[in-house]
Amino acid sequence: MSGNSVEMRQGELIRRGAYPEMTWQAIIVGWILGALIAVSISYAALKLGFSIEGSELAAILGWGVLRGLMRRTSILENNINQTVASAVNGASSGIMFSVPALFILSKKPELSGVADFNVPLMLFACIAGAFIGLAFVIPLRKQMIDFQRLPYPGGIAVATILKSPGAGITKAMYLFGGAIVSGLFFYVVKKKLGYEDVAVGAALGLPPRYSLVFYCSLMTIGVGFLSGKGGFWFGAGGFICYWLLSPVISTFGSPDLQGMVEMPGIMRKFVYKPTGIGMLIGAAMGGIIMAFPLIRSAISSMNRASKSDSASQDEMPIKLLATAVVMGAACLVFLAYKSAPGMSLSTALLMAILGTVWIWIAGVIVAECVGRTNWSPLSGMTLIAVTILIVIAVNMGLGKTETIVSCMVVGAAICLAISQASDMMLDLKSGYLVGAVPRRQQMAQFVGAWLGPCIVIGLMFLLENSGRPPEAADQQVAAVVETSQEGSVSSSKQKFDIEKKEYGIGSDALPAAQASALASVIEGLVDGNVPSYRYTAAGGLGFLLAISGLGGIGVMVALGFYMPFNIVLTYTIGCVLRIVCNKTAGNRWAEEFGIPIAAGLIIGEALVDVGFTLPKVIEGLYQTMMM
Repeated sequence: MSGNSVEMRQGELIRRGAYPEMTWQAIIVGWILGALIAVSISYAALKLGFSIEGSELAAILGWGVLRGLMRRTSILENNINQTVASAVNGASSGIMFSVPALFILSKKPELSGVADFNVPLMLFACIAGAFIGLAFVIPLRKQMIDFQRLPYPGGIAVATILKSPGAGITKAMYLFGGAIVSGLFFYVVKKKLGYEDVAVGAALGLPPRYSLVFYCSLMTIGVGFLSGKGGFWFGAGGFICYWLLSPVISTFGSPDLQGMVEMPGIMRKFVYKPTGIGMLIGAAMGGIIMAFPLIRSAISSMNRASKSDSASQDEMPIKLLATAVVMGAACLVFLAYKSAPGMSLSTALLMAILGTVWIWIAGVIVAECVGRTNWSPLSGMTLIAVTILIVIAVNMGLGKTETIVSCMVVGAAICLAISQASDMMLDLKSGYLVGAVPRRQQMAQFVGAWLGPCIVIGLMFLLENSGRPPEAADQQVAAVVETSQEGSVSSSKQKFDIEKKEYGIGSDALPAAQASALASVIEGLVDGNVPSYRYTAAGGLGFLLAISGLGGIGVMVALGFYMPFNIVLTYTIGCVLRIVCNKTAGNRWAEEFGIPIAAGLIIGEALVDVGFTLPKVIEGLYQTMMM
């Protein structure tokens, strides 16, 4: 009996031949689950400033659907399913660290036009970048995974889920349960009762400087739980601000600072937030420095890969991958040329070539970093790329708005390429451990990579348009500014209290911290006025933390400075819960029960909030069209 035929023996189903692997069921379910995960994680990334890996969520949900609902039993098929889903979700980090900067910059009157970029061009640029990144990194699979045996901890975690089919279904049930609880909590507490925060500090009689306010978000707790000890430094950054620096400033600071310290929102806006941006920039550069020792290994991997037999049927043909790179680079030239009026063909060609080369270099470095440490210097790589592109565009005489938009089109392609490259290697590690055919998994990554940018960019426009303050709020802000003494603390506080209710990208509701740091750098470079005096000390601190040897600590502490403390506080609760669970119930309990429930908390709140946002935007668009 050949192929996938089956027979019965003593009541048992006996399978003959290969297990199903790359099937239409796996692809379609992967697209659906990937879209769900991409929306959820992108939403969380806009709130918390960093993204989380979605492959484990995809594997858990995949088992729940394929095995639990569709009665399909192939581990290899579920591996393809999670590969497609994680490829779709790859856009959540690749785009969230770059494109939101355009919406943040558009809040400035002189740069309002940067958010009016050509959406189809941005989409095609991101898709082209994703394909280039995959085509560059796939030839490294044999060297990094087969020969060097790099650990890729995230890939091992996914393989463990795939090898536990019964546990996979159980985890999916816990995940769905967590999503229902989180969605209901968000609907009742936030939408019906109107509770955004709980002022615990005020109830306990603590001074306002401590900002002891809990953010009513089970999603934030869930993200903290998934981060565990690794997220400790995020919480530490916030506590340093409000429980160490604020009390010291209230005692020894200048009179102006002493007055601001009792208004945490004002203190964050004018002191802690700029400090956090400087630290993020310094930490990004430090992350690049820490990656240097891996460059030698990466170059060695490339040399060995080039000498290996590429004609194996287990791999996608090298000629096909080379064709993908050439066509992707040609697309970048065209897209850069069409991205802004006044763009010359020579400038577009230079930007596209440099972008393609940087994708190759950064993709290899990030694949090596993720393979050895499970940490990715994605934001740093993107920052360097955008800086180089802006310098080129400015020297070529492009206008301010045109420079920003064109550089971000190419920069977003680079960021997504790097993200897809690291995700591909994680998935290939999982496939290696479960016996998958690499070529099929590589094809699955391409099948999923195109969908993510469409979903994530659409989500950003959805959230941005839903966040436009009502006309009454605009008038209230104007009245406050006009009738109050300019620069006074009371005036600033009133204006801040109104503005913070805005729900657009860059507001307190959706801070997009790393994209905000990128926006600050872009603005300084374009104006030729990088505020080095403002960021030097903070950047130096972020740099020192980044080179401390603890992967990602600089970025996490910086985000703690930047983010509103109510969000940091709630996130910290999730981290503490994970640490306590590991100590009392053991790591196994946390992995079997805690992680799926935490993932459900993220998905439930994100989907319900986006679900409420969508009708409002559709109604607004309809009213605009009817006027």
